[in-house]
Amino acid sequence: QVQLVESGGGSVQAGGSLRLSCTATGSALSRYYMSWFRQAPGKEREGVANITPRGRTRYSDSAKDRFTISRDDDKNTLSLQMNSLKPEDTAMYFCAAADRVSYLLEFRTSNYNNWGQGTQVTVSS
Repeated sequence: QVQLVESGGGSVQAGGSLRLSCTATGSALSRYYMSWFRQAPGKEREGVANITPRGRTRYSDSAKDRFTISRDDDKNTLSLQMNSLKPEDTAMYFCAAADRVSYLLEFRTSNYNNWGQGTQVTVSS
């Protein structure tokens, strides 16, 4: 079982950038399908970005062209570079790991059995 810890959240103004990190322990990150999810108050958790063990990526429509997911398996770390942040990006951000995720089902939360505790991102207008 892999343990995940997110960091890098904070408060920024609209148009700013943040870089989130997710550090894995207990197991090698390289074997997992990894995703970033977010959850705003009163809303369901939604997928933001996914990366397969081979490095193929997929983004939600809201994240496309602004966010970049990457993985450094040597450092057992997952990252999310977020640029051009908007107030609607305000949420708790979680990283998650799955042994396998089918194509086009990357953002189904039930596919993931390993979650971090989350890091808060707040974007002010």
